[in-house]
Amino acid sequence: MGEHTGHKTVLLSEAVEALVTDPEGFYIDGTFGRGGHSAAILARLAPGGRLLAIDKDPQAEEVARCDFGGDRRFEFVRGSFGELASHVARRGMVGRVSGVLLDLGVSSPQLDQAERGFSFMQDGPLDMRMDPDSGISAAQWLAEADEKEIANVLWQYGEEKFSRRMARAIVRAREQHPITRTGQLAAIVAEANPAWEKGKNPATRAFQAIRIHLNRELADLELLLADVLQVLTVGGRLVVISFHSLEDRMVKRFIRLQEQGPKIPRGMPVREADIPRPMRGLGRAVKASAAECEVNVRARSAVMRVAEKVSAP
Repeated sequence: MGEHTGHKTVLLSEAVEALVTDPEGFYIDGTFGRGGHSAAILARLAPGGRLLAIDKDPQAEEVARCDFGGDRRFEFVRGSFGELASHVARRGMVGRVSGVLLDLGVSSPQLDQAERGFSFMQDGPLDMRMDPDSGISAAQWLAEADEKEIANVLWQYGEEKFSRRMARAIVRAREQHPITRTGQLAAIVAEANPAWEKGKNPATRAFQAIRIHLNRELADLELLLADVLQVLTVGGRLVVISFHSLEDRMVKRFIRLQEQGPKIPRGMPVREADIPRPMRGLGRAVKASAAECEVNVRARSAVMRVAEKVSAP
């Protein structure tokens, strides 16, 4: 249960160990994927515990129905974890959530299915939407976006230093033929990349950037971080596994700001002990073990951060 099409859940035991502190608590798996973390969370919950799982992917919804539909402690909602506050409010659980888990990025099954259009390793329709029923595909976006917008996305979300060259190459190529296949795009950006990194496909950053942009991944993370303190109970935990430096920096900065508390104007008669600090980080960033990385290449870039709500914000 919870492992499909060869999918290996990253940092499974570490994440669930950090997350579940109350077997009777209410937990949220904001990135259900194929249910690896959800299965492990449920295994630690008592009969009175509850788990709400969220995912945009209709295939994730099917897995949830088949694998967990008979568990009365489990509920799945198809949508974005960026709408965390509304999902929690509808269930009357604001301020009562024991833990929120995010395993960010694209899942192995999504990458492995050529028809989803996420992978530069196999040719397929250029889609890249986690929810194929909403938004525009990568092919549509590349057909409509101007050169400056494409370059900005590649730079902002992929940290691609050859973003302008790649954007120029994409615009030139689409003038000749519509870019509708992953193989086409991979070849275009690879040719525009003059300095291939050892061990990394030259299309890696471009594909990553376009996927993040189309699926509003950083925007969703920003929304969740803005709401997570209000939904967590005191003692509740936030556990985030990131695979991209931009995501990890957002989470790290958020935790640090909560630990520091609000800036107090100079001269204000406020004691250090009276400054509200609603959250504290627990330990250092966690990375996958050498043994896990050996059997799961995806784990090599994983970084997990854990924080606990210690007081009302």
